[in-house]
Amino acid sequence: MSASVFVINAGSSSLKYQLVAVDSGEALASGLIERIGETTGRAMHQVPGRDDVVEQRVITDHAHAFGWVLRQFDAHGPDLDEAQLIGIGHRVVQGGARFDRAVLIDDDVAQQIDDLAPLAPLHNPANLQGIRSARATFPGFPHVAVFDTAFHLTIPPAAHRYAIDERVAADHRIRKYGFHGTSHQFVSRRMAELLGKPLEQVNTILLHLGNGASATAVRGGESIETSMGMTPLAGLVMGTRSGDIDPGVIFHLHRTAGMSIDEIDTLLNKRSGLLGLTGTGDMRDVQQAADAGIPRAVEALEIVAHRLRGTVGAYLAHLGRTDAIAFTAGIGENSPAVRTAALSGLEGLGIVIDPERNAGRGERCISAAGSAIEVWVVPTDEELEIARQVAALVG
Repeated sequence: MSASVFVINAGSSSLKYQLVAVDSGEALASGLIERIGETTGRAMHQVPGRDDVVEQRVITDHAHAFGWVLRQFDAHGPDLDEAQLIGIGHRVVQGGARFDRAVLIDDDVAQQIDDLAPLAPLHNPANLQGIRSARATFPGFPHVAVFDTAFHLTIPPAAHRYAIDERVAADHRIRKYGFHGTSHQFVSRRMAELLGKPLEQVNTILLHLGNGASATAVRGGESIETSMGMTPLAGLVMGTRSGDIDPGVIFHLHRTAGMSIDEIDTLLNKRSGLLGLTGTGDMRDVQQAADAGIPRAVEALEIVAHRLRGTVGAYLAHLGRTDAIAFTAGIGENSPAVRTAALSGLEGLGIVIDPERNAGRGERCISAAGSAIEVWVVPTDEELEIARQVAALVG
């Protein structure tokens, strides 16, 4: 069996994990523990070819969760010794301007992740909880932090700086950071392979469309622009997030509606996007409603597509030359209608989708034979990307 990496994505009340064989990319095992710290919890451990282990039980904290995980590996496999485990990879959302690549975690790095918590208050503290518990559970292995923001630190100042007072920006670390970087990095590398060109020669526009959504322009393997900003709220229309909005709306709601900052935060992050437009944040439900002719669902899809087309057009200008556009993540990989709408009307820019190819499944080229810019569907694999970065670092 080839070397493997244990990949961890820790949330405030959840723990998602996967044991990845680095060479083949195969998931040897995976699992999810939910509602950690609550009165009822759910834990699941999956091994290909075997029955899933699912338990309803109280999981008091992340340390307790890791204890449960180790018991499942002991009882149901695979054997971690036989899997030649070489390291533990941790997804960390916010690396600020400090971390432009994966790093070995020591006490100093853990402290810096904690210091960056004000930039990602819902994510970094939870990521750090997972790191601390995992380091105690796996003390004999190197632990590596892979940051969602790292891939975007190549974005030039003209794109990452906001036009506000520079001292205020510096004092409070205000700039565009971007997110979904691990996914964008994986897909950009895969696109170079599919096009049969060196990564350094390939320019791509990547559309990561899920409940959270972001677009990235990649030139020669480096991010030069992305749609999310200082936080994941900016950019495209998402499941429950508004995406780009005039900041004056915040002041208006505070002054005229009497809404507090926390109430506005909740509105824009949890009650907007598709949910705010249609009453549901699930694109599948919105598409079904639009197919039935329900006006607000039809309009919501038009809003989503309008924002996507504008972003693609801007990124075509930023790149100058574009080899391919790639759709990825849940909606990007599974919704032919969204892909069609996103690129509709761009035929004059050399982007033409083939309807039959678009209706298929799996990784494939969906552009027509005469399209100057190829269009692809490329399933993302953030766990594999994390595993590869861990392996490259600890080798």
